[in-house]
Amino acid sequence: MTTDTAYALLQLAKARELIDAANAVFGAADLPPGHAAGYAKYTEEIDQSLSRAKIRAAHALRHTGAHKLDQASFQHLGEAFEQPTPQSMQDAAGRTITGRTDFRNTRSMMHDWLDIPRGTASDRLILADCLLGGVDDSGQPTAPWLPELAAEYNDPTIDPRLVMAASTKLHSARKDLGEGAAANAKKAKLERESVAFMHAEPKSARKHISAMVAEVKAGQRPLKALLESIGIFKKGLRQGLIEYVLRVLPSQAAYIEAFFASIDNPATVAGNREGLKDAEAQFTGAQVNEWGDEASMPDWAQPEAEHEESADDSQHPDTSDAEATQSSSQETTAEDSSEAEADEQPEHRTASASWEDLKPERRRLVGLMTLLMSDRTGSPPHRKLALATPQVSIILNYEKMLAQAKDFAVTSSGIQLSAGEARAALCNSGIYPVVLNGKSLPLDLGRTQRLYSKAQRRAIRAAYRGCSYPGCSMPAERCEIDHLDAWEKGGRTDIKSAGLSCLIHHTGRHCGLFHAVKIPGSRPMVLLSPELDPEQKLRINTYFMTPAEALEAQALADETTAKWRAGQLEVEIVDP
Repeated sequence: MTTDTAYALLQLAKARELIDAANAVFGAADLPPGHAAGYAKYTEEIDQSLSRAKIRAAHALRHTGAHKLDQASFQHLGEAFEQPTPQSMQDAAGRTITGRTDFRNTRSMMHDWLDIPRGTASDRLILADCLLGGVDDSGQPTAPWLPELAAEYNDPTIDPRLVMAASTKLHSARKDLGEGAAANAKKAKLERESVAFMHAEPKSARKHISAMVAEVKAGQRPLKALLESIGIFKKGLRQGLIEYVLRVLPSQAAYIEAFFASIDNPATVAGNREGLKDAEAQFTGAQVNEWGDEASMPDWAQPEAEHEESADDSQHPDTSDAEATQSSSQETTAEDSSEAEADEQPEHRTASASWEDLKPERRRLVGLMTLLMSDRTGSPPHRKLALATPQVSIILNYEKMLAQAKDFAVTSSGIQLSAGEARAALCNSGIYPVVLNGKSLPLDLGRTQRLYSKAQRRAIRAAYRGCSYPGCSMPAERCEIDHLDAWEKGGRTDIKSAGLSCLIHHTGRHCGLFHAVKIPGSRPMVLLSPELDPEQKLRINTYFMTPAEALEAQALADETTAKWRAGQLEVEIVDP
């Protein structure tokens, strides 16, 4: 008689054969696009099932003591794998022995018999402890360490890979949580918030969960202890390169991020791709222009792009609704001129697109080296590249500040600042007042006009921080300000009618792939297509928010969705 488990093993053997046969056909055939999409979809779903199965298999190996199987059992297993039949699977049930065995423990069996790396085997057993339960010293089963995530893991409609990633993060903070009732309460809170993030916006969940765990690990370290740990540390020569480790305070990281953002933005003078290319040649020894300067360069040798730049401004096309804008949180030294260039000459952004394939890490190094190699007057080593002077926007929540909340000061890139760092920034920096209401909507900062004013752009970027599409990680300085009320149809250039989108999602909105939704007294939200969101919930991109801010935004979106469906709130779904 074939048992249920033997029959299940036979099904796995047949499933493997079917998958191999399907892959062979898909790999050799000229696929119709719909079949290619179906192939990718089924493959992802199979991967989800296998991810869940791997942890359950590790749990089963440990729970049954399979590493103690005798030699005959392993021989029967080999025969079953070669000739999968109901009888061979039944014969492979095996038996365990006491005393000396081939494998010392479950991890050893996974490594030596299944060829799983030891680190991977350990990770799977840890996840089994967190999500399925473990085994104590007496061999008795124990409850899962993360019961709420365990329930999510066993839900077939939930992607187990996201639950596994969250569990791994939370487990890494196990020692930092401490012991006792307070530690259990903190762990339960982390679980609840992790589950909330996974349900609200899976694409941003990993970032927020990592941030929560980082807060737990950081603890309440005093500033003196932090200052003793910061610095630039030389690791030495590795593979022909000198490596450094940079450890900075959050406020210092905000300036570095702002500097890098200026270099990454091709719409700024500092981000000029050709200028970066030429500047890099100054310190890498690559071939550079043999002419000393533009005055000594003959007409035939001057770049065509420079002739085009000197052409009459009237030849430039008018800007579209989405302006190629300069970052509010980081700008070049010539702030006004660079913003004007970004607004009035959008083709500047695409003129150097051929060099966009340069890695961001390399571009940032070029910008940093240009800054270090400039002379005392601030002149860059090459005339095509201007030095970037970072400008950081800090959003202060007045109510949280009075309540002494730890996240009352947050940069536009989502970096939390301590009270001391925020005070220092206020003493040393220019202050741009940006007034927000309780639902993150910037208030009136300028009169109605065709193009958004500099103050309006600063307010929009500071409030929204990045692309409005849920899960998109494009920061504000690389996004376009979008008229939700089309100007050519009588729309007004008001703050409440402004959206912030990256180039891809801005185009996607106008193509009708999703809709912006105007909410009275609140920031605009997003309604995805039914194919992407069968629940049809109003959503906010929380990628650039702190975990606490993200939870508040998700609660606002859920509350707004409920009122909208109940007919208690009038919303406007913006036409493409």
